[in-house]
Amino acid sequence: MSIKVSFASKPMTKKDLLIVILDESLELGKTIASLDKEYNGIISNAINSKTLITKKGSSLSLFANKGKTIQEILIYFVGSIKNYNIEKADRIGGSIFSSIPKTISSLTVYYAFNRNKKIINEEFAARIIHGMKLRSYTFYKYKLKSKNKHHHSLKEIEIITKEPSLAKKYYSPLKFLEEGVYLTRDLVSEPANVLTPIALSEEALKLKALGIKVEVLNLSQIKRLKMGALLGVAMGSSNEPRVVSMTWNGTKNSKSKPEVCFVGKGVTFDTGGISIKPSGGMQDMKWDMGGSGVVIGLMKALAGRKAKVHISAVVGLVENMPSGKAQRPGDVVVASSGHSIEVINTDAEGRLVLADAVTYAINKFKPKRLIDLATLTGAVIVSLGPQRAGLFSNNDELANNIFNSGEKTGEKVWRLPVGEEYDDDIKSDIADMHNVGSGRGAGATSGAKFIEQFTQNIPWAHLDIAGVTWAKSNSELYPAGGTAFGVRLLNTYVKDFFE
Repeated sequence: MSIKVSFASKPMTKKDLLIVILDESLELGKTIASLDKEYNGIISNAINSKTLITKKGSSLSLFANKGKTIQEILIYFVGSIKNYNIEKADRIGGSIFSSIPKTISSLTVYYAFNRNKKIINEEFAARIIHGMKLRSYTFYKYKLKSKNKHHHSLKEIEIITKEPSLAKKYYSPLKFLEEGVYLTRDLVSEPANVLTPIALSEEALKLKALGIKVEVLNLSQIKRLKMGALLGVAMGSSNEPRVVSMTWNGTKNSKSKPEVCFVGKGVTFDTGGISIKPSGGMQDMKWDMGGSGVVIGLMKALAGRKAKVHISAVVGLVENMPSGKAQRPGDVVVASSGHSIEVINTDAEGRLVLADAVTYAINKFKPKRLIDLATLTGAVIVSLGPQRAGLFSNNDELANNIFNSGEKTGEKVWRLPVGEEYDDDIKSDIADMHNVGSGRGAGATSGAKFIEQFTQNIPWAHLDIAGVTWAKSNSELYPAGGTAFGVRLLNTYVKDFFE
């Protein structure tokens, strides 16, 4: 949904809806007081009512006469702003969007407070718009007959602030971040018959238009690199695998090493292979490529806002299908690192893909740090639910920085152990390792421990995003469906620690 955004010191044209944001003080401020006077005190009369409910998240709809026209006004109450930060401001914007009738095509937003030293007026204005835009996302591509029943009509948002040019400056990089988020949500929402490994690699190739260097390895090239772990997963499918590398260098140093290489699991559909999954809910496995979707969306956001940093990325793209060609439980494959792997469970396929993708990323780019993202385990959902991603790392500084970025953006993580005490869990009697843990416990850690074997001791973090990639219900910042969890988190991480 395309929405035009503008910042102004006073309304430029009449809009369908006027939104007035008030905090617990109920102070109108100069701009809203002027609006109130224009409509014969309708706002002040409403907030002076003894029956008014002003708790956080509540709203009040008013209809005001002005001559022969009627203006709809929505008062939205945000409670105390004493401890507001940018993440909470984003959520205000998203919550406001959820309160807007779908028939509204244009609106103007007013707000009156500027007593919070943590976030200034113009930044608040930018974040309100950002939250509204994040929540406005829809994926109705395949609602061919009923699209109009679901679509929001909103086409234009105007927000009134003291310094419009400054607010616009704050919003500019957020606009590109939104585009990265939208791309990730689009990718995880696509059905697997459309988004094959080749189709997903073609989406990555489109990033060349932003100045990102993109290279795609085809099947024969993957074989030459002896990526036996990744190829084993792909064996059962008629859709060929692909490995995509991306580079964005916004620095003036063309010879610098990437500060970070992001690696994403891209299983475009996961049946479980021969260790086939139960049929109930298997349709959700179209988003088992969520890690790769986040990496591609993140690269778009960084390049779009011209981030002054050197970043690389790799995504391994496969489809995991059962067939006469599929690998079997008990098979042994050899990864490009030279490690032999006994495949105990073909449904633990993501870590096999990452084994070769991580090795390729380190050998190709020599990054200073590596962060992988994967919808890896159901075990992390049991541990953390849909509220946080699992974080595993061999480096405290890296882990702490990612954690802090998560707290700042609201895309939160929780660190889980990956120490030496778990080494025996993936030992195999006939190979260097096997691809699952030895028992039912610590399943998320077993997956992380497996990936760690291929990191060559560089600072590394693994984000298990299985519980946060897809939402079953609406949130303040996204509708039910793909969340793009990780794009905003890692954009903030890059911005705060490398720019």
